[in-house]
Amino acid sequence: MKTFIATMAGAGLALVAGSALATETTMRCSHQLPPKHHIAQVIDRWAAEVESQSAGAIDVEVFGANSLRDAKQNIPAVAKGHIECAFSVNFQWGKTVPTMNVTLKPYTVTDKDVLAKWPGSAPADFLDAKLLEKGVRNAVWLFTTRMSAYTSKGAPLIAPDDFKGVKIRGINSLVDSGLVALGAAPSAMSGSKVYQALSTGVIDAGLTDISAAYSRKYYEVQDHVTVSPLFSVFFHGYVNPAWYDGLSDANKKALEAASAKAARWALESTEASAAVAPDQLREKGMKVHIHTADEIAAMKAVMGPAFDAAFEEAAGADGKLLLDMISKM
Repeated sequence: MKTFIATMAGAGLALVAGSALATETTMRCSHQLPPKHHIAQVIDRWAAEVESQSAGAIDVEVFGANSLRDAKQNIPAVAKGHIECAFSVNFQWGKTVPTMNVTLKPYTVTDKDVLAKWPGSAPADFLDAKLLEKGVRNAVWLFTTRMSAYTSKGAPLIAPDDFKGVKIRGINSLVDSGLVALGAAPSAMSGSKVYQALSTGVIDAGLTDISAAYSRKYYEVQDHVTVSPLFSVFFHGYVNPAWYDGLSDANKKALEAASAKAARWALESTEASAAVAPDQLREKGMKVHIHTADEIAAMKAVMGPAFDAAFEEAAGADGKLLLDMISKM
């Protein structure tokens, strides 16, 4: 397994590459995460496990930190067969597969037991089928966060009124509906773009998972963070269907076995990372506030109805069906 990381050389982007081994099939996997992100490390373990389970028949090359494709390019690149594999956060599907936003329902899908049972569950299978309709075959669900971070500079973002007029990192039109209801001005962008946007004043505040607030060094450009169980996010890995269909049965089973292990690793790593992140941010000088039950209720009362209306409009009956499946887990 080889990992490739983007580095800056003057104004150009260079790839740190290695020579490819002659194996049965090559699997190039693109993702946007920096190498220190806990899920980036799980992806590396998953890649090594795929090679181990396949006895080297699948040669996995991991390209992190947008070094092969930009985050927005990953889905079409895999669907068109330009690369074999990529990882995206589920909300990057936006309105293309609106049901993929179901875990983003404010202060709702954050129960650890539900998230632990997600891979192979009825909701996951339902979404896998939707993704296949759009040209990619889902391979692995990596639970990434159930604890979000509202970051800011000068004053904390705790109550709904604190968000009025604040330019904040947005997610997509569905999630951003809740931020707009708070009075904020969201600007949707991938996680890799946020640090620069914060440092240059394009946005005032960040929204990310609590672990990424540390791994992406938000503490260098923000001084307050509010930790809140806003929503859950999965970083899911998917492959080109034609490439997958060309695998031997043994290699398909190897991919499935590695993915089952990686799903467990992601849960363990995410929970561990989230547990230490607040103290790590405090050590870097950030003032950390943990949302109380009453504060959460106040946020949900404003954000929930706005998201529900946008989600119903986008997902229709499928959205209601999926939420019903989740409630039964």
